[in-house]
Amino acid sequence: MMIRSGCKRLFSSKKNGSVLSSSWLLNRNNNQINKGDNDVIKRSPSSSSAAAAAAAAAYHVSSGGSMRGLVFWETNKPLTIEEFNMPRPKAGEILIKTKACGVCHSDLHVIKGEIPFSNPCVVGHEITGEVVEHGPHTDNKTIQRLPVGSRVVGAFIMPCGNCSFCSKGHDDLCEDFFAYNRAKGTLYDGETRLFLRNSGKPVFMYSMGGMAEYCVVPANALSVLPDSLPYKESAILGCAVFTAYGAMAHAAEVRAGDSVAVIGVGGVGSSCLQIARAFGASDIIAVDVHDEKLQKAKTFGATHTVNAIQEDAIEKIRIQVIGSYGGRARQDLPKLVKLAESGIFNLANAVTRKYKFEDANKAYEDLNKGNILSRAVVEIM
Repeated sequence: MMIRSGCKRLFSSKKNGSVLSSSWLLNRNNNQINKGDNDVIKRSPSSSSAAAAAAAAAYHVSSGGSMRGLVFWETNKPLTIEEFNMPRPKAGEILIKTKACGVCHSDLHVIKGEIPFSNPCVVGHEITGEVVEHGPHTDNKTIQRLPVGSRVVGAFIMPCGNCSFCSKGHDDLCEDFFAYNRAKGTLYDGETRLFLRNSGKPVFMYSMGGMAEYCVVPANALSVLPDSLPYKESAILGCAVFTAYGAMAHAAEVRAGDSVAVIGVGGVGSSCLQIARAFGASDIIAVDVHDEKLQKAKTFGATHTVNAIQEDAIEKIRIQVIGSYGGRARQDLPKLVKLAESGIFNLANAVTRKYKFEDANKAYEDLNKGNILSRAVVEIM
């Protein structure tokens, strides 16, 4: 089997072998959150600080606060941090206070003009954060699954849940995601949720536009993140790990004893190695042109390495090739959270660099220079 890494495209095959408003108040003495006059949600003492933070964020939103976001304006120009009006979710959508966002090559492809995308836009598409607000008319099932204050992780493929593919469980082929977000830079009513504070100018969204202090995400793209997993490292579950899992589980259908070759062992490729190991692959071959990355690949599960500059990788690896774009958010993301929680997938080892939000532009510069092994994350909390 060969996997060519990158969240835009993976090649693989098998070889033998209700709306939150300012009426939400925190009762610190009773460890409760009151909604309006009657409804009370009990909170354990350990969750009081989280509830307090949620209440504070909710007040900031309801009072018409602003936020900052990282904007791509035009090809090969530095990204800039701009002030935005607070984004507002619509039905079936959730406003997230972003805690961390991964630094992915797909963002870099957009920045360099290698992937056509509407601009100006906010990049960033693998995030963790905290639920702040539900869009009007959001169904109760979603509100119960992801209540205000919940810790969440978001997938870059954001399924609408209603198209012909989503109705069959094929979230990775969601028609609305590709027709609206990838083709137009909007959510599924054809509108962005991002507007500059001073001019009101609309700014497009690459997935949820995660390189921002807040972002709006369709609820189907979110999964609960347990307290045991850190915000920063867990951001990569939404793309690097998510894409790798999609290739291994759905496209390649890896089984115990299979042989796997991964070509390119960056953020997605190194995640493929860990997923292949978790699935019980016997021979796991890492192919790259950088010896440092190949050495690191051994810690992710590679049993063999090939430097494609020094050796003919094609002669060493004969394969059939099939394509894969990513995973299926509603099915796969909760599984990835469990893999990480159990330690089978090592998040700490997968994230090799961390940047502050103010240094996000440098993160992409370092990525472009090849200075990042595996994955980097920007801390936005």
